[in-house]
Amino acid sequence: MTVPGDRLTAPQPGWSESADVVIVGSGIAGLSLALSLRSSGLRVQVVTKGRVEEGATQWAQGGIAAALDDEDSPEEHLQDTLVAGAGLCDIEAVRILVERGPAAVRSLVALGTRFDREVGGELSLTREGGHLRDRIAHAGGDATGREISRALVSAVQNDEGIGLYEQALALDLLTDSTGAVQGVTLHLMGQGQHDGVGAVLAPAVVLATGGLGQVFEASTNPLVATGDGVAMAARVGAAIADMEFVQFHPTVMWQGPTARGQQPLISEAVRGEGAVLLDPAGQSLMAGRHPLGDLAPRDVVAKAIMKSMRLTGAPHAWLDGRKMGSATWKRRFPTILQRCQELGIDPREQLIPVVPAQHYASGGVRTDLDGRASIPGLFACGEVACTGVHGANRLASNSLLEGLVFAERIALSLNRELPRRREPVEPSTQQSVVSNAARPLLQRAMSDGAGVLRTAASLESALAALQTLPADFPGQPSSSDWETANLIVVASVLAHQALMRTETRGSHWREDYPEVDDEQWRIHLRSRLVSGEWQTQHEPCESPRWETWV
Repeated sequence: MTVPGDRLTAPQPGWSESADVVIVGSGIAGLSLALSLRSSGLRVQVVTKGRVEEGATQWAQGGIAAALDDEDSPEEHLQDTLVAGAGLCDIEAVRILVERGPAAVRSLVALGTRFDREVGGELSLTREGGHLRDRIAHAGGDATGREISRALVSAVQNDEGIGLYEQALALDLLTDSTGAVQGVTLHLMGQGQHDGVGAVLAPAVVLATGGLGQVFEASTNPLVATGDGVAMAARVGAAIADMEFVQFHPTVMWQGPTARGQQPLISEAVRGEGAVLLDPAGQSLMAGRHPLGDLAPRDVVAKAIMKSMRLTGAPHAWLDGRKMGSATWKRRFPTILQRCQELGIDPREQLIPVVPAQHYASGGVRTDLDGRASIPGLFACGEVACTGVHGANRLASNSLLEGLVFAERIALSLNRELPRRREPVEPSTQQSVVSNAARPLLQRAMSDGAGVLRTAASLESALAALQTLPADFPGQPSSSDWETANLIVVASVLAHQALMRTETRGSHWREDYPEVDDEQWRIHLRSRLVSGEWQTQHEPCESPRWETWV
């Protein structure tokens, strides 16, 4: 297909400044990286669409996973990650994650993060789906992301050497005559002398832009999650991989058939503390479906809920946390308790209606073990990146850890040597933009065609709908128009790769190909956008066969 919005229309930068490294995004990956680079004296600029404290990290409820208990080990964490990843994890990336994990969490403690602790002072650890050990560190009960974000934001704001552009939308990457990245253009809103479109020139740009939830009608992601980093990277020809593996969190509070936008998440840790899923008849929904029952990996639970809904015609399943007791709800899940009560449900006495909704993208900008993308000077970490850690389905609470560990890897690489600085060149192709009026049409097409349940017909229908969206229009584009152009690029590669993968694996569920096909599809799909068309290669996967770990 020809991708509408494969280029953006933006005025020429009216101002510019220089840095050694530009980081786009203010979540755990971007801010921890900024602090690591500053410790070596590099000039760092952080660009974020909202305020710095509004990064996606703040929405993480459950916690951060690492082998922190004496009875646990990185090897056990590795095996749990490989099982969840359904045969597509890159084992060396996972090994880096789990071996560096405990030290990475302790670095957050040293920074001032206040994790929950037991009476004796040791970290309080819980369990989530797919983990065979209690290894999830949490803070504020169910406010882990908010506390980690607080500690990181405080440290960044107290470092005068870190430049910060808030309420700034990164538009496009700048490249030199060799194709290497040399900075980023951005649109600032209300920034005084630097108002409007400008550029930050740097020989290294790190994308830490988070997720793509606004591709779908209902998501746990905030409204700023418009896939900007993946789209920016794609427009300069970077490889994008594993986009078909979109994780749908199994327990999102159902608010009716017309619910749209960011939905209230009910953390997996609630089931870790004893809540159980029930079918419409009040029977255990997960009994006999998986050895871990209610704590099976997310793709297993999401599929079980969808099958139950289709079999019974019910619009949702139920989550029963009544036996947990009021004290546990108040201590461990005060935020979830308050949100449920605001929406008319008291989970201490009532069942919570739950459905799967888009939650996390396991794919993204393909990187090596040091966070390098396929374009010189471009790096990525966090949800925007495809490091190979998550494979076909992310293990619960590995996301915060991945951002932290691979930000550390990027920092080590850039501290050793910065890429060469050259003058950027103007893009040689005519750019286009997409009206924000197209966004609801895009979201409906993707929710219907590329949601939890997929077929060749549904995916082809989604791709066809993307071709008919309104594109160019007169007048000056707004930030929302630029975001919508990004969403179309991301949606197109997601549907394209999902159509190519003719099997069911992890979080990719093809009803017309319901079985795992290890002979043909134990590979990564790696796509590049060339002249508005996706060109895709098969990349071998360096992971043990899935059966080894089941």
